[in-house]
Amino acid sequence: MREECAGEALFQDRDFPTADTSLFSDSSFPIARLQGQITWRRPQEICRSPALFPGNANLAHAKQGLLGDCWFLCACTFLLKNQHLLNKVFPPGQPQWGSSRYRGSFRFLLWQHGHWTEVTVDDRLPCMNSSLCFSRCHSPSAFWVALLEKAYAKVHGSYEQLWAGQVSEALVDLTGGVAERWSLGEFGSEEEERRAERDSDDARRKKLDLTVLRRVRGECALSCSTRSTPGGVGELDQHHALAVMEWLDARKVSGGEVRLLRIRNPWGRCCWAGAWTWSGVGWSSLDPVTAAELQSRTAEGEFWLDEAEFTSQFDDITVGYPISKHGHLKSVYTGNLLTHSHQLAGRWVKGYSAGGSRNTSSYSSNPKFWLKVCEGGEVLVSLLQRRKRSSTTKCPQAAHEDSSNTKHQHYQAVALHMWKVEKKRFNLSRMVNKAPRASTHCHSYEREVVLCRQLEPGYYLLIPSTYQPGAEAHFLIRVFSSSPASLSALKSPAPSLPLTTDGEWETIFFRGSWTEGRTAGGSRNFPSYWQNPCFPFTVCDDEPALTSGEAVRITLHQSRPDTDLHPIGFHVYKVLQVDSEQPVAKDEEPVASCTPHCYTQDVSLTCTLPPGSYTIVPSTYQPDCSANFTISLARRINRKVVNSQEKLGRAIHEVSHISVMKT
Repeated sequence: MREECAGEALFQDRDFPTADTSLFSDSSFPIARLQGQITWRRPQEICRSPALFPGNANLAHAKQGLLGDCWFLCACTFLLKNQHLLNKVFPPGQPQWGSSRYRGSFRFLLWQHGHWTEVTVDDRLPCMNSSLCFSRCHSPSAFWVALLEKAYAKVHGSYEQLWAGQVSEALVDLTGGVAERWSLGEFGSEEEERRAERDSDDARRKKLDLTVLRRVRGECALSCSTRSTPGGVGELDQHHALAVMEWLDARKVSGGEVRLLRIRNPWGRCCWAGAWTWSGVGWSSLDPVTAAELQSRTAEGEFWLDEAEFTSQFDDITVGYPISKHGHLKSVYTGNLLTHSHQLAGRWVKGYSAGGSRNTSSYSSNPKFWLKVCEGGEVLVSLLQRRKRSSTTKCPQAAHEDSSNTKHQHYQAVALHMWKVEKKRFNLSRMVNKAPRASTHCHSYEREVVLCRQLEPGYYLLIPSTYQPGAEAHFLIRVFSSSPASLSALKSPAPSLPLTTDGEWETIFFRGSWTEGRTAGGSRNFPSYWQNPCFPFTVCDDEPALTSGEAVRITLHQSRPDTDLHPIGFHVYKVLQVDSEQPVAKDEEPVASCTPHCYTQDVSLTCTLPPGSYTIVPSTYQPDCSANFTISLARRINRKVVNSQEKLGRAIHEVSHISVMKT
């Protein structure tokens, strides 16, 4: 049925439809039990007077629903405490319900791999029994949390992909800043730390010292999490994250001080039974006026505990760096503004630049970067790797970091080492055999590792590495400094095309361009989408091994500098025949997609396609974005090599300007 407002149709997001593909991925999490029970409703169908934010600020906080995304909701809490960050993610002034300009869509900006990416969603939200079934605000008529959650789910591919994660990742995605995980437990012995380095399974994280954060208290983001079932916290279970709203030192009646922390549970209810509950014995140690004032600060789902309880009940704390209203990062160690920033993208390529750890002879083949510090000061360097996109379904999979198996599946174990270099001409093999000036210590299966140091002027060599040689991944090096600095890559001859060794593949290449006003149609959200170039190919069915489908790997590469990238993606459609004048109906749904559009040189998707004719439609997110591009279509060879070239020729007979390479 056509939905209208003021006579105009309401927006319906075709890239994230109201279907099971937007809700579920591989149905491996408890959310899968909801299949067939979820309906989609717009806010005006849920309540009488919907709004983005309620009048009472306490009721704007997130309340977790049936989706296990407490990690994401903790980051949302930080946005509420920093209006300038919230305005960046959710630009103000968008037409709401009741406005003549309302069209059923909302626009968000999410930080993805170095760039702010625009994400537009419609306001049809998952419901059960006419109520929101996932996250919502404490006010039943406020919808900013549910809409932001939908935009974040779209970026990840589905709601199910938000089940379990790391607060640090959500903080970076929602602020463009930096976040670290600190340990609340005791450090192990030196032998245990050496074993961790050797096994490369756990990061040696800093141990929490709240005193270090005094300079940024009230500005930094803090959350705490459990990795095992604690004793005494009551309802809390494994892998749950909570937000730290504030911490302070309260004067005791008997003299001395006690450090207290106010915690918010995304479940929206108190789950603590310690000494500082509403009627707990701890309050009797404080002046009654002070005790009453502190108790009055707690909202629904909040509770107080002291530092001893805090460190005994939780395993980790995530520290998000403050960001000023001018967009500058602030050091959590010194409170200094890091007003200078640089970033460069890189890649570990098997057989070329994936040299592994310092334990290997190929370490020096890893990518290398020059950091020039012009004036002495504080420097923070971040190594952020891109999640592997290896789904065989429509939507790429996201990482579930609370499970070690899936974390290892989606991230490489990475580390960053830094050497002070007296002059730019030096012996590399000698240099890397010396102790580094600074490092992130162990290789860690984390999306981002960080080191922060006071550095004197001069040149520094940065080498990011994976633990295992040959492990491939894209990454981003970011530098934030209190004084001027520069970052550049050491140039090495680039490989013509990286070779794959996981079986024998045939690869064909399509070359094309998006031209403003002609073939730059933008994404499926725009009527001009079908102006984009189309590239047909065929999956043959004349071999028994292919009747169930053929594995293909499609990669889209844009020919633009790293500093001026377009957000790109592509869809694959089934067609009746490749030589038809109109091979795809305009309302046809794709059989595979590499979306959302990303600011990156390459996007890639591996999938299995049954025999038939197909076409690839690459696009930028916005129309009229000009660029040249290359599409590589790699097929795993499952049949005799003697026939492969003949069948490849039949599959691509309609394509011109193609080069063929077998690896």
